[in-house]
Amino acid sequence: MSETHPELLRLRQSIDNIDAALIHLLAERFKATQSVGMLKASIDLPPADPAREERQIARLRGLAHDAGLDPVFAEKFLNFVIAEVIHHHEQIAGRQADSAEDADA
Repeated sequence: MSETHPELLRLRQSIDNIDAALIHLLAERFKATQSVGMLKASIDLPPADPAREERQIARLRGLAHDAGLDPVFAEKFLNFVIAEVIHHHEQIAGRQADSAEDADA
């Protein structure tokens, strides 16, 4: 059985730390977007905002380019996140609509 090269171990530890940071950042992002979803539902705004999404994609493609990250990958990743956020916002709006119907009954 061969031992893992120390440099490989160091690099993997760095990757593990970055992965942990990404998970924590995504958790914080989704906490914020949950609040946005509740606010949108309370003031009767739609779950999706295509104009904002378009601006965000363009902005993040530029940031990705500047950071040396493939902008196409960044856009795919952001589209995945946006789809999940919209799904959450739809669920929130549905729950608020159900609550309003129950209150009217």
